[in-house]
Amino acid sequence: MWSYKTPGIPDDLFIQSDEVPGPTKEEIRVITISKARLREGAVVVDVGCGTGGLTVEAALQVAPRGKVYAIDEKEEAIKLTLSNVAKFGAQSTVEVTLGAASEALLDVPNVDAVFVGGSRRLRETIQTAHTKLKANGRIVVNAILLETATTAIDEVKKCGFKEVDVVEVFVAKGKAVSSGTMMFARNPITIVSATKEK
Repeated sequence: MWSYKTPGIPDDLFIQSDEVPGPTKEEIRVITISKARLREGAVVVDVGCGTGGLTVEAALQVAPRGKVYAIDEKEEAIKLTLSNVAKFGAQSTVEVTLGAASEALLDVPNVDAVFVGGSRRLRETIQTAHTKLKANGRIVVNAILLETATTAIDEVKKCGFKEVDVVEVFVAKGKAVSSGTMMFARNPITIVSATKEK
């Protein structure tokens, strides 16, 4: 299905549903994986996994010795993530959990990276992620809303994360029309990443 080590699985290869937003767009997934600084054998948590796009991409990076824990509080999202994990053959690398982020995070071992793509209690989720990250572990928060981005920036600083990096990503995709190729803009995404101090 996807025989490459590089991230960037085309969006339309994922099983999708009108009930669950996503997947996280291809270009955003590529940057998110890069900001997490993943390697084979790493342990990752994907909070608010949605359709499982980042879960699958991370699993392909950390396999065969690594592990990805995917968490979502919506049952439909869990079903979609499980379907996409199976579609891309990542079942041995991924464990999927239904539950609220801050509580489900407590049940995972210490990890190398945390993705936060959706959380109703963002501050609490970042605080819990900080306790679960190993030294030099990375957190990456993808924010659609400006308020989410500013909250994430504020909280990673309060938690003592270092190397706080904020990137606003604007992507336009070309679509063939009768007279040529027209560019269609997607929603801008703010990516906040940081490193847990030793």
